[in-house]
Amino acid sequence: MGKVRGLRWWIIGLVTLGTVLNYLARSTLSVAAPTLQREFSMSTEQYSWVVLAFQGSYTVMQTVAGGVLDALGTRLGFFVFAVGWALANMAHGLATGWPSLAMLRGLLGATEAAAIPAGAKTVSEWFPARERPLATGAFQMGTSLGNMLAPPLVAFCILWWGWQSAFVVTGGLSMVWAMIWWFGYRTPAEHPRLSGDERAHIEQGRAEDEVAARPATRKDVLRSREFWAIALPRFLAEPAWQTFNFFIPLYLVAAWHLDLKSIALWAWLPFLAADFGSLAAGLLPPVLMRRGASMLGSRKLTMTLGAVCMIGPACIGLATSPGIAIALFCVGGFAHQMLNGVLITLCSDLFDSRTVGTASGMAGSAAWIGGMLFTFAIGKSADAFGYSPLFVVLAGLDLLAAGVLWSLLRNRAAESHRAA
Repeated sequence: MGKVRGLRWWIIGLVTLGTVLNYLARSTLSVAAPTLQREFSMSTEQYSWVVLAFQGSYTVMQTVAGGVLDALGTRLGFFVFAVGWALANMAHGLATGWPSLAMLRGLLGATEAAAIPAGAKTVSEWFPARERPLATGAFQMGTSLGNMLAPPLVAFCILWWGWQSAFVVTGGLSMVWAMIWWFGYRTPAEHPRLSGDERAHIEQGRAEDEVAARPATRKDVLRSREFWAIALPRFLAEPAWQTFNFFIPLYLVAAWHLDLKSIALWAWLPFLAADFGSLAAGLLPPVLMRRGASMLGSRKLTMTLGAVCMIGPACIGLATSPGIAIALFCVGGFAHQMLNGVLITLCSDLFDSRTVGTASGMAGSAAWIGGMLFTFAIGKSADAFGYSPLFVVLAGLDLLAAGVLWSLLRNRAAESHRAA
């Protein structure tokens, strides 16, 4: 069987496609939300409960999914979860009101929770430390690409075939990807298309990366300072991304009275900007390292720059047109994906390959607890006070997250390891 040059980048491309479809499926609801609010006579508070059902199950299952991936392996584990989220998303078309919609969102959250831990685990298996920021940035671009594709695709389906078709189409695409993943993925040790030179490159990079001792069990992970240096900033930063995911269309309707066609025209732009943030998260750390920054120092500086950029969306309340508001959302999308890409990469940097899925999943659970609490706040306050104060709070949380990262992730044994 012929060898594929640069196979590791094809592998991360496959993960990126899966992440695109994962986020396309979950974003279907946010685009369809104005339609479903009318269909089910659903208030913003009731919609927030639907979102919370997804967030609650996702939060719990991130930790479980990470452990399942470490136990079953990346190939089988990711396949099982992908089939699950495809079926759960298609079943949304059977909803008859907000309670049944909330139940189906819970099923979707439980199955979609594996995507980011699976991506982090794939990066740890296939890439040496110096390439991990770019590899992580690549698959993280899938999160914003999925969100970017959702407005035009979902709006098209709703306008032509009804709201149920939007969930069937986006779920069906995920099912096709699950089949491709099952037949296309193997670990470097098992993949028949991996060349000897590339295998040696991967193994050498991983051997160099094993110099520093790392937590190798779930108990060790929870007891480590490094885990909390990732989990606490993710808890503080995640509310911004989930607000962008679930509430941009509703904000545009509430604040600017846009219709579905206008939402399809505007709402994808912040996620295009987020792609550039993911790219920056992959490209900036190696540049900083070439200029003398340590591996961890490059990660912290990049994350801090993203947090500072979150000042942009804090000013959305001052916008005088929907175009300006969208531009500030674009700044926020770029900023969040830059800082979040760093935090996801740190799991691969700081933990043994046997526990990367577990560490990433538990950190993801912490992140989604933060997002869930903020969604609850939106549901209780948005109708009464508007969205503007909430955007200011999001920026403050991200700046606090940067401070926590610098405080907890100080010079330790891992810091002595540098990647050229």
